[in-house]
Amino acid sequence: MPIIRALLFDLDNTLIDFMKMKQAAVDAAILAMLDAGLTMTASEASRSIWEIYDRDGIESQEVFDRFLLENLGKIDYKILASGIIAYRRAREASMVLYPHVKSTLIEMVRRGYRLAILSDAPSKQAWLRLCALGLQHFFETVIAFEDTGQRKPHPLPFRLALDTLGVLPQEAVMIGDWPERDMAGAKAVGIRTIFARYGNVKGDFHVKCDREIDDISELLEILGDPVFNH
Repeated sequence: MPIIRALLFDLDNTLIDFMKMKQAAVDAAILAMLDAGLTMTASEASRSIWEIYDRDGIESQEVFDRFLLENLGKIDYKILASGIIAYRRAREASMVLYPHVKSTLIEMVRRGYRLAILSDAPSKQAWLRLCALGLQHFFETVIAFEDTGQRKPHPLPFRLALDTLGVLPQEAVMIGDWPERDMAGAKAVGIRTIFARYGNVKGDFHVKCDREIDDISELLEILGDPVFNH
C-alpha cells in the first residue's frame, strides 16, 4: 500500500498567483490615490508601499494608513478610502489560480489523499482567498499563523498539520514555493517535499527538496511513482 496519505499545500504562490494579484491591487490603489489628490509620482508611491510591506509583512492590513502617515504626516481619508476601494476591486478581479490547480485537486481527492493548507497568512485572509476561488471544500484543515503563533520553517505548524490529519511525517508531503520556509521546515520534521518552482519569485535557493515541479499537474505523476510513494 502507498505510504503517502496526506498532502500539505502552501497557499500563496503555490495554489494562488498571489504576487500577481498583489501587484495589480497595489498599482490600482496608487492610481486611485493620485486621482484623489496624492502629490507623489506613481513610482515614488510604489516604492514606499513595497518598503512598508517588506518591513511590516506582506499581509499588513494597515499599509495605506502607514504610507500616508509616513509621506503626508497625516491620514487624508479621501485619499485613503480611494486607495482601499481600488485595491479591493483590483484584488478580486486579479486573484487567480495557477493553471490546472482545481482539476489536480479534484483528482487528488478522488485518489483518497487528505489535503490541508499550511500557510503563514492570517486565518481570515487564507479562508477568504480559498472561498473566493472555490477551493474551501477540498481541504480538511487550514493551519494559519494564529494556530501556533509561529511561521514556517518553525516545526510547530508542520506538527500541528500532521496531528490534525492524524498522519505520521513519512505519510505526508509538503508542496510549496519557498524553499527556506516550506522545504526546510518540512524536512526538519521528516516530511517529504515538492518544490513548486513555478511560484518561486525569489530566484536562487539553497535548500534541497525531493522533487521539483513546473506545473501543479505534475504532482499526479510523482504521487503515482512507486519509488516516491513508498
